[in-house]
Amino acid sequence: MQKKNRANFQKAKKSRVFQDVVGQIQDAILDGKLSPGDKLPPERELQDTFNVSRGTLREALRVLEQKGLIEIRLGTGGGSMVREAGAEQLTETLALMIRSGRVSVLDIGEFREGMEGRIASLAADRASEDDIRKLEELLNQAVSCSERGKDGWEDFLDVDEAIHKEVARIAGNALYRYSAQVVHDNIRSYYDQYLEFSSSRIHENRIDLEQLVNAIKSRNGEEAARIAEKHVHAFNVRMREKEAMAQGKN
Repeated sequence: MQKKNRANFQKAKKSRVFQDVVGQIQDAILDGKLSPGDKLPPERELQDTFNVSRGTLREALRVLEQKGLIEIRLGTGGGSMVREAGAEQLTETLALMIRSGRVSVLDIGEFREGMEGRIASLAADRASEDDIRKLEELLNQAVSCSERGKDGWEDFLDVDEAIHKEVARIAGNALYRYSAQVVHDNIRSYYDQYLEFSSSRIHENRIDLEQLVNAIKSRNGEEAARIAEKHVHAFNVRMREKEAMAQGKN
């Protein structure tokens, strides 16, 4: 049985039918009248409610999906479901900006350097005992990966990313958390280009992670910020060196 929703949709205004349909559904979601996981009424019912054509309704639903507000599922049992708000759309937008040349990977690295320091400092102030335990579990995974050498390099990078995202969550600032997710999700695909394996590199990165977790555990925000910034700065230096070498060959 479909859950009865509290969204009081009305006929769309004729002067701007398409925008009005998008606006009404968007407002219902953002105002909490429709919650994540709720299913929108069937298309036929929405057509009748808004007094619009099937084509207009579907175009409006596609826009809402592009905004990350709903997910359109096809087939039996399908329909339009309200999504949990997340950073996926921002991640895709930044990826397009990088590919179009409007934002460079070096821009992201520079932005990340300042951001990670502040995030680490906040995490040191706000971490609970459960948060510390989670970081220590991830750190143990990173150590295990590092001990496998080159065979564990990709797994180590995955855990490294997970630690940074966890620190961002612990920091307790939603904007920092989403920003960190967007940055890491985009920069990860460039690791093969800028962060090739070496025994010294995996060792240095492991030490950085150990020091970062220990600083947060000790509630030393200043030290946590210093380590996080140093960790990111080292990666940024390698990126700039690689870029300079590539330009020198052209």
